[in-house]
Amino acid sequence: MRITDLPKYELQPEEVKRIKEIIEKYKGKKGALIPILQKIQEYISFIPVEAQRKVAELLAIPEKDVYGVVTFYSFFSMVPRGKYNIRACLGTACFVKGGNKIVDRIVKELRIKPGETTANRKYTLQVNHCLGACGLAPIIVINDKIYRKVNPEKVMDIIYSHD
Repeated sequence: MRITDLPKYELQPEEVKRIKEIIEKYKGKKGALIPILQKIQEYISFIPVEAQRKVAELLAIPEKDVYGVVTFYSFFSMVPRGKYNIRACLGTACFVKGGNKIVDRIVKELRIKPGETTANRKYTLQVNHCLGACGLAPIIVINDKIYRKVNPEKVMDIIYSHD
């Protein structure tokens, strides 16, 4: 995805204020960029380019450094995420045990592709190639809660239980 393909977003005054507060808390600490970006994403639900520019400005670092971190780590998003972030594992163990059927069911039911968010911003679907829980395969993670040995026929019950 190119920057020009991203949705335009204008930071609101309260968001700028919160970004400044977050940076003030971490400023000067080694490795502060990732926790700063995590807190911003928790607050806004994604990290728009405008927020990245503000972080670079306030930390006096190049914008490309902030952008590089945001695009490198899969847990960061530059597009709005839903209230419920669904991560489905398609690593070898999960795939062999039906992870692809789980993803297919979610795609069909929510009418979104991996990487997309429902129009009501309720659900976002991500596909990961390993979530580090091979012994529990197949798994999905909704926000921070792990669901193990998920049955494709019951996956939507799990997802809708978050309503």
